[in-house]
Amino acid sequence: MIITLNWNRILSAALALIYIVGAFMGGGGEVGCKVLLFVILPLACIWFSDAMGGYTGLTMSMPITAPSPGLIVCILGWLLLLLPLIIGRVFPS
Repeated sequence: MIITLNWNRILSAALALIYIVGAFMGGGGEVGCKVLLFVILPLACIWFSDAMGGYTGLTMSMPITAPSPGLIVCILGWLLLLLPLIIGRVFPS
């Protein structure tokens, strides 16, 4: 299996790295680890959107009966990854 680096992967990894480094520098190790855990799901949705969209089966709350388009999974991954920036723009401190 060959993994190609496209613009989605490069930009999402760069943004996640900025989040993680900023959290470690601004809030210390605990905050940095929390941010690291936060970015795992959006990065997985962006990097492996087709594989994650193709998942069907049981979950904790309800079964997934049909696959989701990979593009939708990728877009939702970007939305989740950009959510801290969106919240920061909407609700400035």
